[in-house]
Amino acid sequence: MTKWMETHRAVIHPWFCDHLGHMNVRFYAHFFDDAGFHIWNHIDGAQALLKQNGLGVVVARTINNFINEVNEGELIIIKSGFTRLGTKSLTYTQVMENAETKKQIATQEAVEVFFDLTHRKSTNMPEEIRKMLISLLV
Repeated sequence: MTKWMETHRAVIHPWFCDHLGHMNVRFYAHFFDDAGFHIWNHIDGAQALLKQNGLGVVVARTINNFINEVNEGELIIIKSGFTRLGTKSLTYTQVMENAETKKQIATQEAVEVFFDLTHRKSTNMPEEIRKMLISLLV
């Protein structure tokens, strides 16, 4: 498995665009959020371990950088990679690029916190998941 994972593909429809003719920021959030869900599908067994332990992950913070505009009809790809592991959290970076030109459009850094679904509070990252993620750091 490569460390950078393709986590989303989309086409930019006209209704994603604002009065300036480029994609509105609300849709960057939409695409990055969808990609964030898919990142866990690239780690064999991680979702099963989360369920077994009664855990989920919740987004605690995102930082977006808008680099180049994207217009209707363009095709985009999002690639994601884990960049930091903490005790109760992890950080991943997502890169949105034009699928044809590979020109970078935007990036997002997201911090997710491990969350106990029964007690509704943050909890430590399970060691089994840490072992899965450590080899995937970019």
